[in-house]
Amino acid sequence: MAVKLGLEAFPPLWSGFLRFTLGCACVALWARYAGISLCPAREEWPGLFGMGLLFTVQIALMNVGFGLTSASNAAVLISANPLFGVLFAHLLVPGDRVGRWRAAGVVAAFAGTALVLARGVPAAGASGWGDWIVLASASLLGLRLALSGRLLKRQNEVPLTFWMMAVSLPLFLAGGLAFETIRWEAIGAAPVLGILYQGVVVAGLAFTVNFWLIRRHTPSVMISFNFVAPVAGVLLGMAILGETPTPGLLGGMLLVAIGLVVIARR
Repeated sequence: MAVKLGLEAFPPLWSGFLRFTLGCACVALWARYAGISLCPAREEWPGLFGMGLLFTVQIALMNVGFGLTSASNAAVLISANPLFGVLFAHLLVPGDRVGRWRAAGVVAAFAGTALVLARGVPAAGASGWGDWIVLASASLLGLRLALSGRLLKRQNEVPLTFWMMAVSLPLFLAGGLAFETIRWEAIGAAPVLGILYQGVVVAGLAFTVNFWLIRRHTPSVMISFNFVAPVAGVLLGMAILGETPTPGLLGGMLLVAIGLVVIARR
């Protein structure tokens, strides 16, 4: 919801730059208060730089896709990220295996995303391409969260959060200057609050807490708790933007939620 509000005035790459400038500032203030060093060791730089590049591509795709589809569709499709995260964690994180129940949850949730993609007539102002772009972003988000499970075994979550965002800033800024124009006439309370929420609450707080949890628990289980996203996103889309969800969207939302609950049942 906050992304949709921010995009009313700030195009996708500018949204990313503003959001993560705020996020970096919040994380840096917290690190200073907590006495946590943000200077990585030399051997940590390749992993941080790689995460930053993956993060930039994933967020750029998400912002572009959100601008081309409805908030409800976007919420359901981006919530497919735990499905990809579970699969990538199975392949990349030692000891994080996918058993029969977790596999059944993955199948159910994937069926939900397929139902959303085959919903028929798009919502007003939506584009079929937007749905696929958001799904591509969800797959990269799952990969990023799974890879973070490996990195967090040997480094603190605060510098990882900070540098993941910091690497993206010059890329978002260069892209925004080259390809986008801020819609100054559309700037108002809603877009500004949307950017502030994304920067302070999501990037500054939620990213750090998420990494803190992934470092202490099985990555695939923690990733799976994103199942609340489709429920919250659809309800907020209806309440704030006046969107009317289709039966296919509601069915897909239900299947995604059921599948993810099965994945994280323990």
